[in-house]
Amino acid sequence: MFDNASTLWAIAAMAVVTLLCRCGGYFLFSRMTPSPWLRKALAHLPGCIFAAYVLPALLVGPARNWAGAAATLVVMACFRNLGLSIAAGVAAAWVASLAV
Repeated sequence: MFDNASTLWAIAAMAVVTLLCRCGGYFLFSRMTPSPWLRKALAHLPGCIFAAYVLPALLVGPARNWAGAAATLVVMACFRNLGLSIAAGVAAAWVASLAV
């Protein structure tokens, strides 16, 4: 599965860094009380990060990406269920790829 030991070490190092980042956030916020402004800013952060990942794929990707995005938006607007909207988007992109 792995070509060499350096691949395994790289994966392990990324896992440790990710864990430290998450634990660091919990540690930081256990020691301080965020201001109302910071709470509002952090509440919008996941949406901004998601948009930064999705927009380039929509702009340069195939049409099936737009089908998946449209299905995701419609299902999320109707049902307000993240898991269901992601499943609908993946399914719509898959069906669109079969049609091409």
